[in-house]
Amino acid sequence: MQDKLTRNALKIVAVLIVLYVLLASFYTVTQGERGIVFRFGQIQSVESEGLHFKLPMVDSVVKVDVRTVKADAPTTASTRDLQNVTTKVALNYHLDATALKDTYSRFGLDVEEKLIDPRIQETTKAVTARFSAEELLSRRDDVRSEIANNLRTSLRSYNIVVEDIQITDFHFSASFDHAIEAKQVAEQQAQKANNDLARIKIEAEQKIAMAQAEAQTIKIQANAIREQGGQEYVQLKAIEKWNGELPQVAGANTPFINLNSAQK
Repeated sequence: MQDKLTRNALKIVAVLIVLYVLLASFYTVTQGERGIVFRFGQIQSVESEGLHFKLPMVDSVVKVDVRTVKADAPTTASTRDLQNVTTKVALNYHLDATALKDTYSRFGLDVEEKLIDPRIQETTKAVTARFSAEELLSRRDDVRSEIANNLRTSLRSYNIVVEDIQITDFHFSASFDHAIEAKQVAEQQAQKANNDLARIKIEAEQKIAMAQAEAQTIKIQANAIREQGGQEYVQLKAIEKWNGELPQVAGANTPFINLNSAQK
């Protein structure tokens, strides 16, 4: 009886060992991952998606995500004219799946802390130092493009593929912001003053032109009066405008009626 129980127990243990070995001999790499296979601590291979075999208790597998990952880092730098500026650089990247063995051997898998963040700080400071504070504002797209291109080149040497880069606006100290605002206000006021001067000049020229035109008109009219007989021409024009009513007050003058001629 005792022997039978022992044999059954051994059978159960053997079955469990076989199941363990079978389960430990296979592993699955899902989509978007790669499996780094180690044997006694040495990298043997990098496997893609699917079901794979490994030696139980000899091989081990580290699964690595090779899908797009986002990393961002705030940075503080100095401009060419020694103004402090802060910004935030965010990038989407993925590990080069064909170079995982080299990446792991040289840097491990903590690439953000070891590689990406330091490169962001380094590149942003180097590029920012080439521009003045005002140039960072006026040539913002150029600065962003240069930072992005430098980061792509730098991280590619570490088997990191940069897909997209976003850089937030540059922020300066409060005193510099006030100085920029004051300069803009001064420029606006100067422009307004120039516009006012131009308007006044134009208005003055218009008035001169109108005065000259009126003077010319008066001169023409005076010449016409002289040519048409002087006083008789004036009376003729007055008659043309008369409404036919005589003055209601005795002794009032009707300038175009010559009373002396009437009495005769």
